Amino acid sequence: MDRRFSPADPGAIPVTCISPDALEGALDALPAAQAAWARSTGFAASLAEPCVLPDPEGGIARVLLGLGTDAARARKRFAIGAALAALPEGTYRLVDGLPETEREEAALGWLLSGYRFGRYKDALTPKAQLVAPEGLDTAALENIAAGEALTRDLINTPANDMGPDQLEAAARDLAEGFGASVSVIKGDDLLTGNLPMIHAVGRAAAQAPRLIEMTWGSEGPQLTLVGKGVCFDTGGLNLKLGASMGLMKKDMGGSATVLGLARMIMGAGLDMRLRVLIPAVENAVAGNAFRPGDILTARNGLTVEINNTDAEGRLVLADTLSLASETPPDLLICMATLTGAARVAVGPDIAPFYTDDDGFAGALSAAAIRVSDPVWRMPFHAPYESMIEPGIADLDNAPKGGFAGSITAALFLRRFAKDAPRFAHFDIYGWQPADAPARPKGGVGQAARAIFSALPEVLSND
Repeated sequence: MDRRFSPADPGAIPVTCISPDALEGALDALPAAQAAWARSTGFAASLAEPCVLPDPEGGIARVLLGLGTDAARARKRFAIGAALAALPEGTYRLVDGLPETEREEAALGWLLSGYRFGRYKDALTPKAQLVAPEGLDTAALENIAAGEALTRDLINTPANDMGPDQLEAAARDLAEGFGASVSVIKGDDLLTGNLPMIHAVGRAAAQAPRLIEMTWGSEGPQLTLVGKGVCFDTGGLNLKLGASMGLMKKDMGGSATVLGLARMIMGAGLDMRLRVLIPAVENAVAGNAFRPGDILTARNGLTVEINNTDAEGRLVLADTLSLASETPPDLLICMATLTGAARVAVGPDIAPFYTDDDGFAGALSAAAIRVSDPVWRMPFHAPYESMIEPGIADLDNAPKGGFAGSITAALFLRRFAKDAPRFAHFDIYGWQPADAPARPKGGVGQAARAIFSALPEVLSND
């Protein structure tokens, strides 16, 4: 998606946003014929309700767009931007009525509403163009939307076209566009490179497992992003049921999200040193697949008892976090589609995160509200540490009992990031289960915009 705002155009069709309590006064101020038209169509100024007013020649004179109530807009983010995108073909400009604090969300919503995944069939994109509201940094918004589009494209692509090979190619393409560097440790070289759990999880697949590393920037604080890149998850020998396997192309959503976030960072030219680490594997079934009951030794020397091969994401992330922590960054962020327990806790729309850093948590939570990218802090609950300690190994990859699955997974990962002074883990879903404003059904980025917005404050404190 390369969606951009139109340049300023005095001939653009004006759009006036109207709240229900201001409706009668607004209609009284219109020419009589236009006011009569609006009343005859039953326009009530409900949220995102459009009223297209004709001119004498049969064209569009102006558009009235319902604001609804403050509560309605709070419940349905990006509704105004999506409504603008759904207008008839033409170029539009917002002239009045939209609160200044909501203009950025509306403009970004218009950009994101232009996304369509058209790799396998023609996809009709919205025809309405928009002159950005005054006072906004349009280039910055377009950069954010491009990062989100990259994430969506990667997640939406099925595993036959998005295996470890293609995920590596996507990272290389992104790096080339911004002058970043990429290196890859692949196949049996993972063993000599002391990344044994990445190798164990991915060795049964047709495409070799690998660790993808991208670096960019030479000055400023160090940010390391780790993204789970399980390009398809059969569950391994603990094979998933068909219904559970259907969406497993999205199990690389953590890697897709960190690549989209990296694109935002590089596109904005933020003053930092960026490192992106992606363990790219497919959790497949073959004679050399790792087994329930196996005990693996991680990069940092901890042993892990495998009680379920379908809890593979934390294994590949463990080696990667260990590597990341050996040269401790100023901030280490891990993003993964890790547990179903997180979805049960907060649903598909909220990104739960774990951190011991109150400053990061506060900055992120404020940014999430500011940019309409919801997150929720979860606890590293120390009393649950015993649940991930099986007795015959240091750690258990799949504690029995079914309780606190997202928390125990986060505690597991923290064992491998202990040398990083500031660490945060995001247990995202990466999928929009039904169409919503600016978010069509399919792959979606979560928490990336909130992190991007919070980074200047968070890293300036180092």
